[in-house]
Formats: sequence, structure tokens, C-alpha cells
Amino acid sequence: MVKSDLGESVTAWGDRRHRRVGLLGGSFNPAHDGHLHAALAALTRLRLDEVWFLVSPQNPLKRVEGMAPFSDRLSAAQTLKGRHPSLFATGIEAGLGTRFTVDTVALLKKRFPCTRFVWLMGADNLFQISLWNRWVRLFHLVPVAIIDRPPYSRAVLASKAAKRFTSYYCPPRALMDRELPAWTFLHIRRHPASASEIRALTQTRSPQEPPIARKSQPSPQSETPAPVPPNTVDIVTASLEDDKGEDILVIDLRGRTSLADHMVIVTGRSARQVGAMAGHLVEKLKAVGVRTKAEGLSTCDWVLIDSGDIIVHLFRPEVRAFYNLEKMWVEDATIPTYEA
Repeated sequence: MVKSDLGESVTAWGDRRHRRVGLLGGSFNPAHDGHLHAALAALTRLRLDEVWFLVSPQNPLKRVEGMAPFSDRLSAAQTLKGRHPSLFATGIEAGLGTRFTVDTVALLKKRFPCTRFVWLMGADNLFQISLWNRWVRLFHLVPVAIIDRPPYSRAVLASKAAKRFTSYYCPPRALMDRELPAWTFLHIRRHPASASEIRALTQTRSPQEPPIARKSQPSPQSETPAPVPPNTVDIVTASLEDDKGEDILVIDLRGRTSLADHMVIVTGRSARQVGAMAGHLVEKLKAVGVRTKAEGLSTCDWVLIDSGDIIVHLFRPEVRAFYNLEKMWVEDATIPTYEA
């Protein structure tokens, strides 16, 4: 019988407390400040009563080699959450005898029938969740909140899961009250901590030094980005207008996310036009000293141009309508419709 940080054994069924609980599952190998940052952000943004760190005995998609003992990982998670009254670390999955997330969540819903659960996971997991056992079922069991995590966030909508459930996206504040399936993306200040980097640091320490979860520090380059001309947004929009881009939308992201200061979305009538707009825009930004990265030029269905402070999405009409990118940032955005 496994005793959890929830203050009761996993065989004690029948809880009747009404509450909203976020489930942050993972190996916690090791637990680090990034987990704490995500939990606290979810508490606030989703207006949750509690967040539970669900420490997995063994992730089926991860190798046993290099995995710290379950008891050590659970203890570290309990230490990480400290005395925060709304955070709990638990190894309840070991007691339930479940191996897959979908089974764990289903049993938790039965055990706590009055609790409204939400599944919390980093943006990296949205890319590989299609490998999870019965992952579609998970979206029908609980609402899902995706937490911003570098470097995966910018192309997160290209994932299989986002494509499957794109029409079920909703703003964070509405997630817990939506009919299932429902999911959202928490655009929060991204945390640099990485479990793999922490493990690498731990392996280089002397045997006498105890392993601890250290917070990764951003590189000096990330603290002093290259200056961007103040009229860059005007340069971008003027270039797109010159190339007959349609339905140009500029979204101000300042104070909402560390992703960028602005996002620009535009439609090109064909792949050829999208490619031409992208090429001209890159040249004009380069001419004023702005370095860019471009993705998607091989097909030109959806081209992403990243200039640091500005992200530009260039779509063919049906691709823009399908991904509905505006809805993630502008609650009352009207998605343009096009005739075939």
C-alpha cells in the first residue's frame, strides 16, 4: 500500500470534496523548478484549487536505464512543492497499478467523483502524445492544458493532437467549464529548467555531492538579444501588403508571453504567393539588419518566419482556416472563409 502526499492511502475511496485539480504527471527525473513554475502558473491561470504532481513509477515511453529510483523521485517532488497548501506530490499511480495515463485518470475520476480534473503537460508532450496509449480517449476524459515550454511552443499547432482537436480549443479561463473535449494553451513566462540537463550536471558531480535539482540559467545571449528596429512591424506589414497578402492580422503579445512581442498572420492565395511573400519579407528584414529563420518553404502551405521579436505566419487559405491560429490569441477573432 502506497502512502501519498494526499494524506490518505490509495485504497481509500469515496472523496466528496468539490474542487478543481490539475494533474501534472511525469517521471520527475528529477523534480526541478520548472515543474513548480508550471504548477503555480496553472493554479492562477486556470483558477485551480490544487495541483498534484503525479510521479510515475516508470514512463512506458522512457528507458529504465538512467531512471532514478521511484522513492527518490517521489521524495524530491514532495520536497520541491514544499509547504505550499495547494500543491501535492503523490505516487498514487503505483498503488492504483496503472501503467498508462488514460487508465490513471479514469480511476482518479472514479475515486474522486466530485473533483473536476484537468491534465497539465508541457508543449513538448503535445508533439508526442499521439504515441501514448489511447491518447484520444484522454482528451474525452478531462480538459487538457498545454504549458509553454521552449523550444517547442512556436510550432505546437503542427502536432497531430492539435490538428485532431483544433476546433475544441478555448481560452484558459473558460477551460474548466467547457464540455469535453476541451483544451487550451497557457502562454506564460517560459522556464529554462530541463530534466535532461540537470541529469547531465548531476552525473558530472563527485560521488560525495548529493544530487539536487538545479535551475538552469539562460545563456548570456538570451539576456541581451540583438536590438530590433522599432518600425519592424511596419516593415513586415508593408511588405505583405505590397505582395497582395490578404487578411493581415497583427497581434500584440507584449505582457502576455515571452514567445515574441508581436505575431502577424497573413493569407496568400496560393503556395506560389506564400513563397514569394516569405522570400521578399526575409530580404527586406535582412536589409535592415534583422536576422530571421524560416520554416515551411518546401511546401509553402504554412511558412513561419521568426525574427525574434516578431513571428510571421503565412498561410494558404484553407490551411489558415483549418488551424484557426487566431483563436489561440484573440478570443473574438473572426477566421476568414474562402471560396474554393
